[in-house]
Amino acid sequence: MRPHVELIQEDDYVWHGAELPGGEGRASERRLSVDEEDGSSSLRVDFHTDWGRGPGIHHADTEYYVLEGEIDYGGRRIGKGGYVYAPKGVPADYLKVAEGTKMLHYREYGDAGFDAVESVAAAKRWSDAREEIVVIDSEAMTWDAVPNPGPMPGLFIKYLHVDPVTGFYTRLVHAQEGWSDHRLAHHPCYEEAYTTQGHMEYNFGTLDLGTYFFRPARVKHGHFTTMEGGATWLLRSDGELKNWYTQREWVRWGGDGVNYTPDGLDEEPHEPARWSSSTHDLATPWRSEEDMRQMNAAWQFQIDQGQHNSPVKHQGQGADPSIIAIMKAMDAANLQGGHGDGHSHDHDHDHGHDHAHHSPELDWGWSGRDVEHRDERTGPHAHNWGTRVDWKDGDPIPAPIISSLPVRSRSRGRWDGDGM
Repeated sequence: MRPHVELIQEDDYVWHGAELPGGEGRASERRLSVDEEDGSSSLRVDFHTDWGRGPGIHHADTEYYVLEGEIDYGGRRIGKGGYVYAPKGVPADYLKVAEGTKMLHYREYGDAGFDAVESVAAAKRWSDAREEIVVIDSEAMTWDAVPNPGPMPGLFIKYLHVDPVTGFYTRLVHAQEGWSDHRLAHHPCYEEAYTTQGHMEYNFGTLDLGTYFFRPARVKHGHFTTMEGGATWLLRSDGELKNWYTQREWVRWGGDGVNYTPDGLDEEPHEPARWSSSTHDLATPWRSEEDMRQMNAAWQFQIDQGQHNSPVKHQGQGADPSIIAIMKAMDAANLQGGHGDGHSHDHDHDHGHDHAHHSPELDWGWSGRDVEHRDERTGPHAHNWGTRVDWKDGDPIPAPIISSLPVRSRSRGRWDGDGM
């Protein structure tokens, strides 16, 4: 599995010697995201000399995308925007990379292994290999409007590769200046992106040149605003990107301090010190007037489409939505007659037992195990809530999951919990 990485700036990361077995030349890589179980990796590679490798077979579904410089794949030379997809087990032609080239390099479902062959024509595909080599000059492609319903217009796409079986796809996405979405979305699949141009603000911070995230399935994200010049990413997902939207989200947590109080360490016997916090409490409102203008425009767009949408506000301002949700659940319980079992229970509750067997029937709406995917606790990836879920139109939609401590690099600063 890969950890939730959101948000990092690649310049904060150290360089390693590039893992490109069988190649001749010198290159370094920054490891943006790595799966230590199967070797899947997302890498930024710089080539310090001319580099080359003969034909062979990759041990992973492998992608190369040129940010700057030039590559030569099997006699086809491509500069900035050049893209090569080499499926696992499929013989690939030689690859040459010019000195000074900067590249994104991805491996999926396998490690950096590479078996050299005499020629592509003489090499045999692996028995379970699928698909063919893809070579694209994305600079020569035109932008198409994103076809997905839901967001306001202003998103454009160039498809680089789509797996016809799994739906895994790689694409370039551009948001034009002023594009916004005031909601939070989650998806049944992972989503990762490297920013190649521009400036966008969202719940996890600032997306600008060289920023990267890897977001597991069902983690909420959004509150997007796109600044001058728009923004562009190379974006990958391990399935079809369905958008499921949330508003008025909240998380509250707490407990009892046993040997500590607000005044410090206290080893003497004392009543537990109750404490609590929420994502509302974590927030320091930081949105600019332009951010709020754009998100209000996105809200108005949804209203004009006949959608029910909550008004936009700064994270951390106004009433804490966790308190409102708790009060609503308690009101529903009171309407049901308190504990719901006709049992009189009005004595003091502060004496050490929690009366779990008399807990009121709080109405949280859709809650508990009902919000989980059907295979959440029994599937082969039950150890990892953020794994892609099998979902098709008509299936129940699983709710988002919490990710409270994503990997962040130092220049991105502290996350305020918006969208947790």
